[in-house]
Amino acid sequence: MVERRHVRVTAAVVLLVCAGLVGGAYATRSTPTVTDAADGDGRVPAANGTTVVATDSNTWLGKAADGPRANAEIVAFDASGSVVYYDDSHTRYWDVDPVEGTDATVEYLYADHLTPEACGGESVCTENGIERVNLTTGTVEPVYSRVTPGKHSTRWHDADRVTNDSYVVADIAADRVFVVNTTTELVTWSWDAQSAFDPATTGGPYPGDWTHLNDVELLSNGLVQVSLRNHDRVVYLDRESGLVAERTLGNGSHEIIYEQHNPDYIENAGGDDAVLVADSENNRLVEYRRSGGTWTRSWVWQDDQLQWPRDADRLPNGHTLVTDSNGNRVFELDETGDVVWSVPIAFPYEAERLGTGDESHGGQPAHELSLENRTASTGGSADDGSASAILPGPMVNAVYYVLPQWMSVPTLAVACLGSLVALVWGALELRWLPYSVTVSNPVSIRRRP
Repeated sequence: MVERRHVRVTAAVVLLVCAGLVGGAYATRSTPTVTDAADGDGRVPAANGTTVVATDSNTWLGKAADGPRANAEIVAFDASGSVVYYDDSHTRYWDVDPVEGTDATVEYLYADHLTPEACGGESVCTENGIERVNLTTGTVEPVYSRVTPGKHSTRWHDADRVTNDSYVVADIAADRVFVVNTTTELVTWSWDAQSAFDPATTGGPYPGDWTHLNDVELLSNGLVQVSLRNHDRVVYLDRESGLVAERTLGNGSHEIIYEQHNPDYIENAGGDDAVLVADSENNRLVEYRRSGGTWTRSWVWQDDQLQWPRDADRLPNGHTLVTDSNGNRVFELDETGDVVWSVPIAFPYEAERLGTGDESHGGQPAHELSLENRTASTGGSADDGSASAILPGPMVNAVYYVLPQWMSVPTLAVACLGSLVALVWGALELRWLPYSVTVSNPVSIRRRP
């Protein structure tokens, strides 16, 4: 009897502690936390403008009432973290870019998963499109859209304006890049990844998610920078001759970049250019300097919260604006690598600071700013028992992908522990009952001898 009492007391205490920890995490899920650098420390003030964030989701039609990351959003925050614009009418939101010559107008990529009835006989299809919105008036203007069959890996993630009515599009569905005139709807140029890479030796499954071509950037020299995520490469295209092979960043080695997102090219008038990459599966930000015809790593940053970053922009003030998808936050780093501003938001994909140009335009490369490196080992997380220190990056990111926004991996572990204790306790209580159940016709219950 004493043994049973001890088991019951211990189990009850463990369950109460687990419930308290999980409940505490849930209770603080929506608590706004905008942080800023201390006054008078000599650093440039952070977030001195409007930050526009586009978020992903893992829902089917984007209309679910609850569930982890069930709602995609485009949100604009002011410097204090207050919401000044909000919309959630699409299934997914992707890249967002300021419109040059305006103060409060942006363009963004969206994807809508359509019902079978809207797919013209197909069971699954997706509308991919570009829209423009004035954040002050809320006026939305369609720019261009197309319907692609399927759902996974058919959602366009990025497009860059070439002229007023011409855009270069990252066509993830067809493993190609193309330029389209949105007035005539004619494709005026295209590049197919198969013209440069062998599906049998590089990339993901073919013809499924082979390249996961997730980003394009038109450079001032006319080249088109393209992110081939599943090839672990950033490539450069000449619209006349095709792939500029000697400029490729990455060779498939995960040590260089690993399923990257949103690489930003940083032009440097004083010397070598650079590219700033959200190195997603390595859970870090990394920058490479173009020197002597080769790429050399010039900066790396991560902390113990960074989980699957998918965007990083170098701002003109030397700070770096970071989109931390599985960390459920957008934040700003100063030159020393400290977080000086952040806002919580579920599953962000890409962020832009208005008034600073497009992406990292106007920012300086890390080697000119003498940015300080920070890694998990020097940042104090390699030996802290965190999920990042124990499990490989892709495994951690897969777990975070299906968790609710408020639940961390440690919180999940606590919840699993509580569930296991409850199951064991319940099984023991059934075993201790003074009755036994015999399955017969009819079922009989009798007291144990």
